[in-house]
Amino acid sequence: MLLPCPHCGTTNRVPDDRLDDAPVCGRCARPVLAAEPFALDDTSLPRYLERSPLPVVVDFWAAWCGPCRAMAPAFAEAAAQSPRVRFAKVDTDASPQASAAHGIRSIPTLILFQDGRERARRSGATGAADLLRWVRQHAAATA
Repeated sequence: MLLPCPHCGTTNRVPDDRLDDAPVCGRCARPVLAAEPFALDDTSLPRYLERSPLPVVVDFWAAWCGPCRAMAPAFAEAAAQSPRVRFAKVDTDASPQASAAHGIRSIPTLILFQDGRERARRSGATGAADLLRWVRQHAAATA
């Protein structure tokens, strides 16, 4: 499987039977599939979505948003419980182009992408169990 590094963008070849072996990026040596949310921005979001073979849940948020901050621990918990789904965060203030490109009008907004395309969207804070249920409902069998 070809996996993009969420930190430097390098594409890494990881055999399917080694996905659970904590693969690291060949360029930056950081985890490629860490079970935690990672930050993307205007530049890295489209590249990551184009190249990820795994479902990607993107949390569009802002530091000043109370519901966004309240949901952050649940988002991290969901990421820890579902390592074959990638969980990314995009700061809407720091990444206005990504926010505009995806029609973000309220935050927090979660978008599930698969094969580079939007599969589902929901707005408002949610708990980890509800988030995982939503992902399983809308993602293909890999979720």
